[in-house]
Amino acid sequence: MSSTTVTLDYSSTSSQPVRSGWPVALAALSLAVGGLIALYWNTAELMVRIWLRSDTFTHCFLIPPIALWLAWRCRDRLVHLQVQPWWPALGAMLLVESAWLLGQLAAVNALSQLAFTALLVLTVPLILGKRVAREITFPLLFLFFAVPLGEFFIPLMMEWTADFTVMALRLSRVPVYREGLQFVLSSGNWSVVEACSGVRYLIASITVGTLFAYLNFVTLKKRLLFCVVAVAVPVVANWLRAYMIVMLGHLSSNQLAVGADHLIYGWAFFGVVIFLMFMIGARWREDVPEGMTAPPGSALPAIPLRTIWAAAVVAAAMTALAPLQYRSIATAEEASRAQLVGLPQLGLSGGWQHVPDDGVLWKPVYGEPSAERAAGYVHEGRQVDLYIAYYRNQNAERKLISSTNVLVASKDPLWTPAGTTSRAVALNGQTFDLRSTVLRPRPSVVKPSGNRVVWKWYWIDGRFTGNDYLARLYIMAARLRGHGDAAAALVLSAPQNGAMTEAAFDAFVAAQGTALNTMLRGAAMPVDPRGALGMGR
Repeated sequence: MSSTTVTLDYSSTSSQPVRSGWPVALAALSLAVGGLIALYWNTAELMVRIWLRSDTFTHCFLIPPIALWLAWRCRDRLVHLQVQPWWPALGAMLLVESAWLLGQLAAVNALSQLAFTALLVLTVPLILGKRVAREITFPLLFLFFAVPLGEFFIPLMMEWTADFTVMALRLSRVPVYREGLQFVLSSGNWSVVEACSGVRYLIASITVGTLFAYLNFVTLKKRLLFCVVAVAVPVVANWLRAYMIVMLGHLSSNQLAVGADHLIYGWAFFGVVIFLMFMIGARWREDVPEGMTAPPGSALPAIPLRTIWAAAVVAAAMTALAPLQYRSIATAEEASRAQLVGLPQLGLSGGWQHVPDDGVLWKPVYGEPSAERAAGYVHEGRQVDLYIAYYRNQNAERKLISSTNVLVASKDPLWTPAGTTSRAVALNGQTFDLRSTVLRPRPSVVKPSGNRVVWKWYWIDGRFTGNDYLARLYIMAARLRGHGDAAAALVLSAPQNGAMTEAAFDAFVAAQGTALNTMLRGAAMPVDPRGALGMGR
């Protein structure tokens, strides 16, 4: 194997750099970027807070300086280009602003943060021109790695890790019994938790691998090939890591790889794998000859400096549209917002009765709801438990649909999910699919005994759905119509008892559909001028 040398011919290019307009353009760009950050401060601040609190995204602090360094490496080519504001970027900025607004209305942090980053990127071609932006395409796109995105892969990668680990154990002739993400060996019990998903490895590998490919290869084919490897290697490496840790624990009678060394072995193994990947990739390194730095092409005519400042002013005015519109919607919601009086009593029908004791055996995990209720209901000896988490005044960190709002926390000492399916139901004249999940007690738990069946769905502005994405669209549509962001999660649960449990759920939903809608609409009522008592946020 031999390295490849790429020869570039710039003999036709003038040796004198074109410096006209660059000092003013960089000043205008700095002011435009500063104004953009100020206008979208809430989005930028949330990104930084996520970087601070999540070990998965701590590396994001390095992305902006690395992107600046990568752009600085291109200075010898950039100095030969004439600054030429590219006005078509305004159209793209309008579309991106619309995406940011929709993300804010639906409380989808990832969409708002991606849109904010895209606005930063688009400011460069708008002010400096598309030829400049083309020369620093990778540094600009590298900024998207600063968006804390990827945790939605955790459930899928946990499932893949469990599948591979159990398969490898069986191929190794180790008897194993699996229930969901838990498996039992003769030497002890194991479970795949969020830290075992490998998402941290994957995000780190993609970020560093992409940077390595850009710095070490010239041809697009090799760059893309190495990026594919950077995605596949950490996934497979995490599977092998999980298998290795379980085998170490099993063969050592749980003396190894069960405490802090569990993480140490995992990161050490991952580090070795990534190092080998880079060592192999370096064998095909492509070098660009030094001195061949000027880009081909003829110089453009000089641009008046006032045109550059005009581009910066237009950029500031354009990017202010979405924040102003969002503030207008939020202000209108605040002015018309009714007093939150909590969740009223459910008006029962069809022979159902409220269980005197409101205590229930199990509740899902929902953070900081504006109001909540957990109660039991019985009919003909069949009891179901209903939990409602009601949200309004939602924001980026306190909202109905969130990765932290789950049926069972990953470290729950009692329960673990054993499978989720979709089920069609009719409720209050609407037919939709909700999610049906079976919860199993952990093997070490004596009480509670037996599985539980859980139905989960959402209420938004009088409409029901069990789909997270559709629920976000409903919230967004309700806010655009001026109906506010009030929404709720409804969770119905009961001990698993075959068809009897499903029948009890069907009977409850059919009988209480109208009452549930009335109950949730009644959570917010007009403020009593004599001084009504409210609760919640």
